[in-house]
Amino acid sequence: MEDKPQIIAYIQKSLNFTLYDTRWVPCSARFVVLGNHPRKTGALHIYEMSATGDVKLLHEAEKKEAFRCGTFGASHINQRHLATGDFDGNLRIWNLEKIDMPVYSAKGHSEIINCIDGVGGLGIGEGAPEIVTGSRDGAVKVWDPRQKDDPVANMQPAEGETKRDCWTVAFGHAYNQADRCIVAGYDNGDIKLFDLRNMSLRWETNIKNGVCSVEFDRKDINMNKLVATTLESTFHVFDMRTQHPTKGFASLKENAHKSTIWLVRHLPQNRDVFMTLGGSGTLNLWKYSYPEKRVVTDGNGVDMGVIGSLNLLQNAALSTQPIGGFDWSPDREGVCVCTSFDQMLRVLLVTKLNRV
Repeated sequence: MEDKPQIIAYIQKSLNFTLYDTRWVPCSARFVVLGNHPRKTGALHIYEMSATGDVKLLHEAEKKEAFRCGTFGASHINQRHLATGDFDGNLRIWNLEKIDMPVYSAKGHSEIINCIDGVGGLGIGEGAPEIVTGSRDGAVKVWDPRQKDDPVANMQPAEGETKRDCWTVAFGHAYNQADRCIVAGYDNGDIKLFDLRNMSLRWETNIKNGVCSVEFDRKDINMNKLVATTLESTFHVFDMRTQHPTKGFASLKENAHKSTIWLVRHLPQNRDVFMTLGGSGTLNLWKYSYPEKRVVTDGNGVDMGVIGSLNLLQNAALSTQPIGGFDWSPDREGVCVCTSFDQMLRVLLVTKLNRV
């Protein structure tokens, strides 16, 4: 038992605005926190870890539109530009050293941008730097920040189709210059996998509850595993290596948190370890184990995937309110930052991950 990882609340700080997202600034001891003030304006804070075991506020900015989400995933490592989505549907990119005006701005959607992800930056993933946004307007759009105004891809409901609220998006399969996929989750339980190379819908399924968060275990490899979390205490793990023509991808379903599971985040240093974040203010740390054989053949000789198993390594209760923002440090294993709807910012330490 002594070798089990422990989740330690290292720093806790109360803020005076609603916290929606937080992201580590790559290759630094800094992180950003995004949210909105009671007066509905956007809050962007930049903090730095100090040697005394505290966080120092380096800069704060207030913007006209409230921030919902952010990513550094499409930024060059030397620039570390932050892309944000806001409540008015704007996609903007900010230079954190000069945050008075965005370096890129586009009216991305007609309604709130719920979710954002990036790839091709920070040395993660092959190909061009791109950003994907998902919105309440039902559209999933891909942006190349080197091109102004218009998205390079736009996946939205066809005429006559019901418009579904897109709650979560993630890049994956960016393992060479040509291939790249996006997975999107919607309020009705739909999960859709878009192949950007062929501009087609590669796979879709429905997991019966609103999809709060999706994430591949790694963006920059041939698709391996995907986790999707839902409104009603369940999450699904899909083995994405083998797609059966009728059965799709092998998967398992796990119950956890006794509440909405707002987020899933994989440990950057070990793709088989991930954290799920609950609406009850709880965190669960999981380890995925592969089966002896990942592929078998069905009665017709067609390959089909085999799912592995999960082990709950540790759990912790931090708050009575949902944890809506979380990010592992890409540089320091086991260090993470999270935000919750009680307006608390927390830096956490997860120990003994190298023994998992």
